[in-house]
Amino acid sequence: MWTPTLPAMTFYCLTLAAALMAGPAQADPDALLDHDLRRLHSSEVVNLKEQLGGSPLLLVNTASRCGFTGQFEGLEALHQRYAERGLKLAGFSSNDFNQEIDEEGAAEVCFINFGVTFDMFAPIPVRGPEAHPLFAELARQSEAPGWNFTKYLVDESGQVVAHFPSRVRPESPAMREAIETLLAGE
Repeated sequence: MWTPTLPAMTFYCLTLAAALMAGPAQADPDALLDHDLRRLHSSEVVNLKEQLGGSPLLLVNTASRCGFTGQFEGLEALHQRYAERGLKLAGFSSNDFNQEIDEEGAAEVCFINFGVTFDMFAPIPVRGPEAHPLFAELARQSEAPGWNFTKYLVDESGQVVAHFPSRVRPESPAMREAIETLLAGE
């Protein structure tokens, strides 16, 4: 059996103390956004880092056959309200909760029924061991989506600063306050 020596124990304690003093691990913007994804109902593939990087973000897992689908209207209103101030909004279609129709139908719901103009991406898994790396990183920093229309507010460095479950509507005072605070740099 190995018995640590005094120098080994001292090194271990100093390393642990340094890690604790450093605070929580900082987000890695590449871990969050350096992924290629296909746009919803399109053959166009974009790199999320090039498309969204360096901006405050609102990232949302979506579904088109869900009791929360009406939130597309509020999300579009947020996009219209805050785009000029630098907020980028992106929706990620998912069928993890068995609430998505086929991709063509999802696009119709988003673009025709709700007039969505923010970035929407083709279906990806958003929770569990199969979660896309984007959502695995969001879960690591906060928590995995509990249902569709989970919303993550992310700063320019890729750090989740607020997380809103499905029941929190985009037009809620809590969401607007969090967005305003992020955009003001507070």
